[in-house]
Amino acid sequence: MFKVTPNPPDTDPASPYESLDSKKLHEAAERALDHYLNPGPAIMATPRTPSTMFIVNPELSAETLLVHACESLASANVMANDLVDHLEGTSRNALLGIAQVIMLGELAINRVLDQLDPPE
Repeated sequence: MFKVTPNPPDTDPASPYESLDSKKLHEAAERALDHYLNPGPAIMATPRTPSTMFIVNPELSAETLLVHACESLASANVMANDLVDHLEGTSRNALLGIAQVIMLGELAINRVLDQLDPPE
């Protein structure tokens, strides 16, 4: 049996610069990639100014912040466990996993609090 096409077939390699439009598209793509992946020195030299809309009082002690974080996690854990009763299947399992992660964060913060002020 005779093959009509060679193995592999001869093809002209397509160049991204084959037409003027493709060259413009390629240059635009390069500029977009450079903008996001290679920021210039001006972007990196700009100092970061945090938003003051929701700011934590800088005068609060680390212990106070940890206690607040622990209480927030405990509340989130209660809310997640209350919602679990209304779900079934994979959604229930996912929420139980989230509740467990919340609980582990709460345990870690409690451990740090115990190290700051050991129980008597």
